[in-house]
Amino acid sequence: MTTLELNAELYRAMGEIADDETLMAKVLKYVKSLTPVKKNKNSKNWANRFVGAWKDDRTAEEIISDIRENRTTNSREIEL
Repeated sequence: MTTLELNAELYRAMGEIADDETLMAKVLKYVKSLTPVKKNKNSKNWANRFVGAWKDDRTAEEIISDIRENRTTNSREIEL
């Protein structure tokens, strides 16, 4: 089905329950649960999603030091 056909079918089905406030509320709640959350256009605070997500007793400096100390070199040579 095309988007236009799906829209028409949706409106037809909703027309059958339009007089029932309880059913319309259920449909609205369901549709809202399906729609993705809109991203903030000013997503300056995108990092807030990660606040508290990392649990570690080490400081940031200690973590960085551990990463640097445990780096490995690529033992394979790249063939050109």
